[in-house]
Amino acid sequence: MEDNRLKELRNKKGLTQLRVETKTGIDQSDYSKMENGIRYPTMEQAIALSKLYETSIDYIYRLTDDPRPYPRVIEEDDEE
Repeated sequence: MEDNRLKELRNKKGLTQLRVETKTGIDQSDYSKMENGIRYPTMEQAIALSKLYETSIDYIYRLTDDPRPYPRVIEEDDEE
């Protein structure tokens, strides 16, 4: 099953698959397989993609249809 979500996110950012590789370290051929639904991203890859596309990991994994990223939780130690 083709996963157009990743392709739509990439196109919205105006990126090529090769540029996604440069920005995330995800091999272009692996990313192409993700876009075509042949493989799923690893957790590490999903984190990199969610940061690049400014969305949640759940959206990358198709667990939600809401593309908004989750708010960052700030720990007390982070406020310094």
